[in-house]
Amino acid sequence: MAVAKKVAASSQNQAFNALLFLFRHVLEKEFGNVEGVARAKRKSSIPVVLSRDEVDRIIARLDAPYDLVAKLLYGCGLRLFECLQLRVRDLNFAMRVLTVHDGKGQKDRTLPLPKALVSELQAQLDRVSQAHEADLATGYAGAFLPAALGQKYPRAARELAWQWLFPALTLTPVPDTDERRRAHLHETLVQKALKDAVRRSRIPKRASAHTFRHSFASHLLQANYDIRTIQELLGHSDVRTTMIYTHTVRSVTLKDAKSSLDF
Repeated sequence: MAVAKKVAASSQNQAFNALLFLFRHVLEKEFGNVEGVARAKRKSSIPVVLSRDEVDRIIARLDAPYDLVAKLLYGCGLRLFECLQLRVRDLNFAMRVLTVHDGKGQKDRTLPLPKALVSELQAQLDRVSQAHEADLATGYAGAFLPAALGQKYPRAARELAWQWLFPALTLTPVPDTDERRRAHLHETLVQKALKDAVRRSRIPKRASAHTFRHSFASHLLQANYDIRTIQELLGHSDVRTTMIYTHTVRSVTLKDAKSSLDF
């Protein structure tokens, strides 16, 4: 796969892990040492970045609540799963802070809450609160919580603070019980809405939900934010991961450098 088909490293790793699973859990045999096998090399590619005008054009073609999701992705640099897993308790309007719990690598971080989104977020919280009261009237079991947390605080799932900021439209039946719980908005619905909005905006780029995060970092770098600050906002463990965005913005020192023949 690596030598003849030139596949991506992720494709080869997926095939390798599938064989490993087959041997260990189906055939119940040891896979053995793998030596002398060429492995596909993972290369770093420059991410797709949208201009501010392109961001606005896409968001203008999104219906609620997908438009607010996209605004948070771009305005806070969130990953899609981080945005959809936000709960009511994660918004602090008094301090203008948004808290991300259990992000990539199970890390928490805080982000500045965009002033431009305060009124929209408060309106979204009002809708969540009204839907929550209606759910309580039907006797539902509450929002889905991590298993350990739900056992430690049995009543937390029914509290407003633990409700999803972007709840699913319907309740989910819990297998083997009579409970119905509320999940968060499914990521495929957001991805489908964004794909359709990009198509209708006629932007010739392969933009996805993660593109808004790339655009957030690139625009901050373009506004002369230091790389360490951007690293903290994105939640990167290593600044070398953040350095990829130096290739997405115009550099005065490098791209405008003159040839020695022009001196």
